[in-house]
Amino acid sequence: MAKISNLAFVHPGAKLADDVVVDAFAYIDDDVVIGSGCHVRPHASVLAGARIGKNNEIFEGAIISATPQDFRWKGARSFVEIGDNNKIREQVIINRSIHENGKTVIGNNSFVMAQTHIGHDTEIGDYCVLGNSAKIAGDVKIGNYSILSSHALVHEKCHVGEWVLIKGGCRVNGNVPPYVVMAHNPITYFGVNAFVLKKGKKTDEIIDDIAKCYRHLYQNNTSVFNALRRMREDVDPSAERDAIIDFIESHGMQLAALPHVEID
Repeated sequence: MAKISNLAFVHPGAKLADDVVVDAFAYIDDDVVIGSGCHVRPHASVLAGARIGKNNEIFEGAIISATPQDFRWKGARSFVEIGDNNKIREQVIINRSIHENGKTVIGNNSFVMAQTHIGHDTEIGDYCVLGNSAKIAGDVKIGNYSILSSHALVHEKCHVGEWVLIKGGCRVNGNVPPYVVMAHNPITYFGVNAFVLKKGKKTDEIIDDIAKCYRHLYQNNTSVFNALRRMREDVDPSAERDAIIDFIESHGMQLAALPHVEID
């Protein structure tokens, strides 16, 4: 049976696994599902539309499935879907979708630090780290294994690829391709995320090829079209090279930190 403090409020319509722990002064709304092994700490609120997987820890003052901060939302029933093994720290706010039956998604094994805000319809991948007070607008996508350092700001509808590091305080105002480090304001390309890629068992050869791809894109003062052509000619085929090319072809006119956006 779930261990629920007699000082907490759990709506009779909420569905909690048998071993969920709910501490004093927590609030669990109607239309909530919380999976096995979860712990909801004091003063946290889990509101209608939350669908929470297994082994998640929700810390003090966090608000899960808050109503969207968007004038387009007209009361539609929508959701926040959280996977397994996530830590959601103090005073985090996660907004649900603005669309009927839409959802904001947090993957698995991610760490969302204190006072982070995740806007409506955003998708956060697996094994992500969102630093203290990161602010992520609506309709954003953050790829797997990416890190947003403290006070990073991501504008609406931006796509951040996998294995990306955004330095503290950066304002992301465009799409960020995979495997890079971005820094400064205005945001600039700062190199390849080599340290984290090595932790992820990427070989030195693959990391060198990633760096070669980005030299063509960011450092050779050429068009996106020519950069893509040179990547195909100069870099051996690999899953990583192809992921870079696919991302650029999908987002090339809206890449962050790209001074030369015209395609020949």
